[in-house]
Amino acid sequence: MTVNWCWLLSLLILIIACEAGRDFYKILGVPRDASVNQIKKAYRRLAKEYHPDKNKDDPNAEDMFKDLGAAYEVLVDDEKRQKYDRCGEECVAKEDGFGGMDPFASFFGDFGFGFGGGHPREREVPKGGDITMQMFVTLEELYVGNFVEMTRNKPVMRSASGTRKCNCRQEMVTRQLGPGRFQMTQQQVCDDCPNVKLVNEERTLEFEIEPGMIDGQEHRFIGEGEPHIDGDPGDLIIVINTQAHERFERRGDDLYTNVSLSLQEALLGFELDILHLDGHQVHIVREKPTWPGARIRKKGEGMPNYNNNNLFGTLYSISDVNKERSICIYVIGCSLMK
Repeated sequence: MTVNWCWLLSLLILIIACEAGRDFYKILGVPRDASVNQIKKAYRRLAKEYHPDKNKDDPNAEDMFKDLGAAYEVLVDDEKRQKYDRCGEECVAKEDGFGGMDPFASFFGDFGFGFGGGHPREREVPKGGDITMQMFVTLEELYVGNFVEMTRNKPVMRSASGTRKCNCRQEMVTRQLGPGRFQMTQQQVCDDCPNVKLVNEERTLEFEIEPGMIDGQEHRFIGEGEPHIDGDPGDLIIVINTQAHERFERRGDDLYTNVSLSLQEALLGFELDILHLDGHQVHIVREKPTWPGARIRKKGEGMPNYNNNNLFGTLYSISDVNKERSICIYVIGCSLMK
């Protein structure tokens, strides 16, 4: 009996230890088996919502933002996550130490994301050129979202032997020519700085394709552009472009697709399923003749709205008769505002 009680007590202590501290999965709103991409997506969404610059009147926003940072720091790291799952937050804090994470440097820095209330560059320094890259994404990615990893071969500056002239500027220099005679001239003055060289380094950048993004939308990676030997590097700008799709065409938030019907289906009615971009079936039923121009509404089956992913467009079926006496259905996703 004593052995059993000791075993139960030890088990109870272990359970309490494991449950001690914050529930990082609950903070991010993800299941315990969530993938890294799910964790990153949840963190990005919640960090936007609870960022202190956007919630200056909410006293709890800053604490929630810190909790989000701590949860992300642990769950996105495989080793820390395993320790957390085994013995809770206290175990991770003792063995590794965490909580000092800068969300902008570690997460938003890689994603090129920033808020309007950040720290603008006030110092006037030279800057390298920006690099603009076209990224072609699928319509499926724009419907459900995705994380894309890119490898960037970036020239970076490293120390080299010797010195070089730097911080060159024009200054007025006064020279005495004789008693009571002076001459002021403008000349270039430079400092001696340690020499540097450019070395190519490979870096992996991660970019989130958010649901509802549109063509021409830009995503900026700060400091990932061309280097400047005496200043800051430029930025890498990713521009979204949609690849042509074999079944759907997007116009704004609208979707178009063609479905052929037999003459019998057009005259007597039809029932069919259309495979959507995320794999679910859109069921369309017509119990009467379908004439050219007839419309069938399907609410909530268009593209997601970029600013509010909970809003979707509407599918419209518009019929047309072709030369082979069959009918084509043009499925059009229209905005909920229509």
